[in-house]
Amino acid sequence: MAGPVVAPSRHRFLRVRYQLVGGLLFAIALPVLLRSFGGLSIISAVTTQNTVLAALTAHVLGFLAFRRIGSFPGVAAAGFILPTFALSYGLVFAVIFFFRIDYSRFQAGGSFILSTLWYFGWSIAMRRVARYRLAVVPGGNVAGIERIENVVWHHLTSPDQPPIGVTGIVADLTADLSDAWERYIADAALAGIPVYHVKQVIESLTGRAEIEHLSENTLGSLNPNQFYLSFKEVADRAAALLVLVGLSPLFAVIAAAIRLDTPGPVLFRQQRMGYRGEIFTVYKFRSMAGEPVSEDDRENAMTRPEDDRVTRVGRVLRNFRLDELPQAINILRGEMSWIGPRPEALALSRWYEAELPFYRYRHIVRPGITGWAQVNQGHVTEVGDVLEKLHYDFYYIKNFSPWLDLVIILRTIRVMVTGQGAR
Repeated sequence: MAGPVVAPSRHRFLRVRYQLVGGLLFAIALPVLLRSFGGLSIISAVTTQNTVLAALTAHVLGFLAFRRIGSFPGVAAAGFILPTFALSYGLVFAVIFFFRIDYSRFQAGGSFILSTLWYFGWSIAMRRVARYRLAVVPGGNVAGIERIENVVWHHLTSPDQPPIGVTGIVADLTADLSDAWERYIADAALAGIPVYHVKQVIESLTGRAEIEHLSENTLGSLNPNQFYLSFKEVADRAAALLVLVGLSPLFAVIAAAIRLDTPGPVLFRQQRMGYRGEIFTVYKFRSMAGEPVSEDDRENAMTRPEDDRVTRVGRVLRNFRLDELPQAINILRGEMSWIGPRPEALALSRWYEAELPFYRYRHIVRPGITGWAQVNQGHVTEVGDVLEKLHYDFYYIKNFSPWLDLVIILRTIRVMVTGQGAR
């Protein structure tokens, strides 16, 4: 008979309710208190009340976005606090400014600064005292799970061993476990300890979905959220039009630099595999020169590290992803999206389809200029690395949402600004 199962009770003060309530007191109530030193009449003023209501809305929106973004694997939550709350406060107070509603700039700015400080401190506390501690039930496909970092793994050896001080239990729920271990798992669930399927844990901690059967997508459906798919297409095309018009001076400067650097066309054109397996021509600023490296189309389509064909201007363009900008034309034509699995050259795509099961499934959403695989793994060409890239693409399709797109946008902006991670 399984021993007693003990639910974790440590660090209750780190629960979500305390996080939000503390944030509201620190970021909303404190600025009001500071302003009240100038007289209690300030608190009852319409300006103060408008500011409190707007700041409250912005704080809650920022909190919800921060919580949702922080749930994705590999996200260093602290790095997203400032842009998330800057976005929420910016949007709310832009509406306030547009409708010419009176508000206190001092109180609004103070609330924004205190919000970011509160969640920075909270993030540090979470990293120090609330590290994941997961108990692993033996049996099935759980070997090697301890290789995943930032988790304290406790491998259980007996169903009489109580999982004290753990935040969850991991088991291969598809395995043929003994009656004792099944009772152990049931008792843990009844005691309030979360029980996770091993595949679910690997996916949530690594950001990769190793789909072995196509029915393993969300809710058993092969199609991503159709409403968001349609909404995203409209938003993508609108943003592409703005980019093509607004950045036309930059396009002209880049074109001139390319022509002065090396002879040849300004734009690079290549056939690639796209949405629903349709072939299209992708447009990029030319960043390479010279003759093909071989007669093999597959070899020519690969860009190697320190490739001699990359020009001086091309290297700068690649470092800051500026060579990708002409793909706004493809987005405007409905062939691509700003965010999605990266479209591969036709020769490479056909190679990968022949070697990797379910590779064509990645074409169920529009290919993107940037994507989940790009911000996590970067550019790869060999089949072994592409298999890992495919798992990132599956994760993106399975978790297709505006929240995941927002994470990818923020990470891509960091790459464009710093050049870090570019090839």
